Amino acid sequence: MGHRVEEDFLGEMKVPGEAYYGIHTMRAAVNFPVSGIGMHPALIRALARVKQAAALANTGAGLLERSTGEAIARAAAEVAEGGLAGQFIVDALQGGAGTSANMNMNEVLANRAIEILGGERGSYHRVHPLKHVNLSQSTNDVYPTALRVAAIGMVLDLSQALAGLQSALQDREADFAGVLKLGRTEMQDAVPITLGQEFSAYAEAVARDRWRLYKVEERLRQVNLGGTAVGTGLNAEPRYIFMVIEELRTLTGYGLARAENTVDLTQNADVFVEVSGLLKAAAVNLAKISGDLRLLSSGPLGGLGEIKLPRLQPGSSIMPGKVNPVIPEMVTQAAFQVMGNDQVIALAAASGQLELNAFLPLIAHNLLQSLDILTKAARLFEEKCVRGIRADRARCSRWLEESHSFITALTPHLGYDRAAELVSRASREEIPLRRLVVEAGFMSEEDLEAVFAPGQLTSPGVAGAAIAKKAGDCR
Repeated sequence: MGHRVEEDFLGEMKVPGEAYYGIHTMRAAVNFPVSGIGMHPALIRALARVKQAAALANTGAGLLERSTGEAIARAAAEVAEGGLAGQFIVDALQGGAGTSANMNMNEVLANRAIEILGGERGSYHRVHPLKHVNLSQSTNDVYPTALRVAAIGMVLDLSQALAGLQSALQDREADFAGVLKLGRTEMQDAVPITLGQEFSAYAEAVARDRWRLYKVEERLRQVNLGGTAVGTGLNAEPRYIFMVIEELRTLTGYGLARAENTVDLTQNADVFVEVSGLLKAAAVNLAKISGDLRLLSSGPLGGLGEIKLPRLQPGSSIMPGKVNPVIPEMVTQAAFQVMGNDQVIALAAASGQLELNAFLPLIAHNLLQSLDILTKAARLFEEKCVRGIRADRARCSRWLEESHSFITALTPHLGYDRAAELVSRASREEIPLRRLVVEAGFMSEEDLEAVFAPGQLTSPGVAGAAIAKKAGDCR
């Protein structure tokens, strides 16, 4: 289709004839070929929704001709639903506080609107990227608002993904409620616990993350749309300002509200740091759980081997039959990436100056990436790992029986010094602790069974309290 020539105040530039973008986008593509990563699709769709709301509000306020406004709104709706995705060519890491992203959108919508009205792309006298598409707006209110809209949707998606993971962990909690096993602290044998109790702790941690993220979505609902360049609303008619928020609320279905202080929201990006901090907390929990599952499933013969993870793929090009815990490994890597992104977001938010933060594109890239990969990781963790975990009851019983952790339950009955002496002797003479206690005459086999009942060992109170007096008489 050849090319067309477009002009701005810096001069002329050739633009591909079939392109919906224009000269501003071309300049940005030339200036920022840095990461090779495009703007996040969720940000593009949200930006289009903001433009759609603006076109409807400008039309409703009598600031745009109806045919022009409706064409822009229709074009924006198409992009918001995933259309023309290949036309957004600006790198995610762009200078200018998102101006290039805004102009990329303005040009694509202008040219699509021109096409809808029967004109040819580049005929900006019909629909102009700035005069019409960007009317009553600035990058500085449009871009942060779009980021909030994108983040709200993705936070809600992550909350749902964590709900699914929580449910799967609770199912395993129920399945493993009767599996008594050796507890471990500081990688050393500790008092008994059930496998179900271990999984209950995982479920509770994920539940906290789910609730925190669900609540933080409220913090994203205040937007500075209508504040234009620095939050004062210069060049935005009051009737437009009130209508645009209403239109955007209707289009998104989110409870958006205009900030009481739009200068604040134009300057400050701390809400994104807050959201990212909660993502980091969720990432920490997912990494902890993943690490535990890798350890509990280690072996299968030379490690703990207390649980079995789903066997998903061969794990070695040299060792036949080896299967690795690839999903927990993937989740751990995703979690570490989110933790790293959080530091980048904090630095970028702290680097804003006076009336604007020039590093919003970096915040947007890292925040939306964190939301994206954490949501996908949580879903894959649930579907491909947690729901398929099985307990190796024999292995759990073996490690428990071979350990000396039972002695803690006997301490109230025998005394600390005598219990420690029995452990030392059992280790030195390689005699099972249970047998030694009975043979030494400290407790009967029947009394031991009463103390070592799973419900006694894993519940508050002294295990076998009913026999404490009889055991004490034997001291």
